[in-house]
Amino acid sequence: MLSVTIAVYAFMALTHALKGVDFNEVLAAMRLTHPASIALSLALVALSYGSLTLYDQLALRLIGRGDIPYRIAALASFTSYPIAHGTGAVLLVSSSIRYRIYAPHRIGVADVARICFLTGLTFWLGNLTALGLSILYEPEAISRIDHLSPHLNGWIAIAVLAGIVTYVGWTWNGSRLFGRRRWAMPLPSGRNVFLQIGIGLVDLGAAALAMYVLMPAAMDVGVARVIVVFIAATLLGFASHAPAGIGVFDATILVGLGGEHNEQLLAVLLLFRLFYHLTPFVLALALFGAVELHRNIGRRKLSQAG
Repeated sequence: MLSVTIAVYAFMALTHALKGVDFNEVLAAMRLTHPASIALSLALVALSYGSLTLYDQLALRLIGRGDIPYRIAALASFTSYPIAHGTGAVLLVSSSIRYRIYAPHRIGVADVARICFLTGLTFWLGNLTALGLSILYEPEAISRIDHLSPHLNGWIAIAVLAGIVTYVGWTWNGSRLFGRRRWAMPLPSGRNVFLQIGIGLVDLGAAALAMYVLMPAAMDVGVARVIVVFIAATLLGFASHAPAGIGVFDATILVGLGGEHNEQLLAVLLLFRLFYHLTPFVLALALFGAVELHRNIGRRKLSQAG
């Protein structure tokens, strides 16, 4: 129900934001984007996806499987995130891909579930921390999206950050368990929570900056405002379960950052979609397909030799 509500509201907002947009101007703005800005944006996208690999690496260490090589963690992370987010079925697809990658290394279903839980926890801790801090710095930025007063948004940000501080204190000695019996999992200690938050901040900050550097100076949009709106768009996109947050992410960006420069903003949004969503999605599909093909050929050779 929540996902449908978000999607319907986003569709209405997107329809309104696109009224009167000249798509010839959008294409012209895309062509005028400076090559240096494109190169910097691509580098930041690479940094964001590079930090994503640390999600799995940290999760493996927390479940006691630090013996798994980093390249395997990086493979599982880079293939699962773009494909899962691109299809919209994040939990189902990401857990299935991780199982295919980790199964040869004797990681079973229960441990894959633990890895998915811990990587998701890292994502949300980083996002909520960044959202709270950025709203405190510029509370007016989120008001265009949630239609609440900047004063009230500031208090919401304080409440979010207070909740995270409480969680860190609650898990400080590392003795907390989530789940029961075979599925029970010790939550990361407070010290590891700081590490989770740090990884999440790098991931999210690099992604938001990858969009920011594509914006022409004429738009005159501050980086703090971009970060606030970007985080809100990301979280709403995930909550909607739409493939790559399509429609929801875009509507939030246009509502939160739009105004007199909707053609320029739409050009930035399309370029960002190409760099951050479409290209990694295609690369991840190709890489996962190559891994599966290699394994199938290897199994066939073994069966023929036997």
